[in-house]
Amino acid sequence: MTTEMPPVEREVSFASILREQDKFSSPEDSGLTGDMNSAFDKLVLQSGVEMSATLLTALCFSSSLVMAGSVFVMTDNLLLSAVAAGLGGALPIIFTAIIRSRRQKLIMEQMPPMVDELSRAAKTGRSLEQCLEMVAHDTPSPLGDELRICTRRQAMGVGLASALADLPARTGIVSMNVFTMALTVHQQTGGDLVTVMDRLSRTIRDRISFLGRLRSATAASRAASLLMIGLPPAVVMFFAWRDPNYFRDLFDSPWGRTLTLTAIGLQVIGAAIVLRILKNTSRS
Repeated sequence: MTTEMPPVEREVSFASILREQDKFSSPEDSGLTGDMNSAFDKLVLQSGVEMSATLLTALCFSSSLVMAGSVFVMTDNLLLSAVAAGLGGALPIIFTAIIRSRRQKLIMEQMPPMVDELSRAAKTGRSLEQCLEMVAHDTPSPLGDELRICTRRQAMGVGLASALADLPARTGIVSMNVFTMALTVHQQTGGDLVTVMDRLSRTIRDRISFLGRLRSATAASRAASLLMIGLPPAVVMFFAWRDPNYFRDLFDSPWGRTLTLTAIGLQVIGAAIVLRILKNTSRS
């Protein structure tokens, strides 16, 4: 039985060997700011990109400045420059979210073969820790990288439950919660590992099939939602391109400023709600 090692306390003597965790969220954060910081940290962690949260933030600022400066040089319009700054700042986050989505899809596709291989390894009589180490060595990236992190922790004396504890958070895969829970419960209580892995493999495959049917059934609705989000900014950009003085004339009147700012606020709120609904319906 693997001995559970206590966590290493951060002391001055360990400063040269412990990696500093670069993230914005902290346990003391609460409210909207804490949720935003936590979501940003999860985005960087689950995307698998080799950069820190601070570096991604600096990239957002750089992209925002480049976009705003380019638009201002071409149009000499402060409002369009502000819009370009917002779009430029969002581009790195959008690309990172796309990378995370593709990575999660690939991990989800790799899970059933990985669980099947773990079941075959268990039939040879090896222990659960040995089976997990062998499967982690044979599984390609990105799932193999995450499993190898767990096996390296076990090699350092960390128990199986602690080694697998943050695997769902690092991947963002709902099915990974079931996988880690099944291994943890088996390691604590025992039982037929082969049967557990076979049932888990069928469960994951059924979930993948269900998510595929769900995405196919809601494809039109998701496309219409994205169109609702993207159409208003596109119309605004068209009017600004057709008449450079359009926004200047609009903001000269009090009612024009009020209606425009109200429309922007409602558009942001509506886009956030739609994106949250789409995220909840496409969780893997």
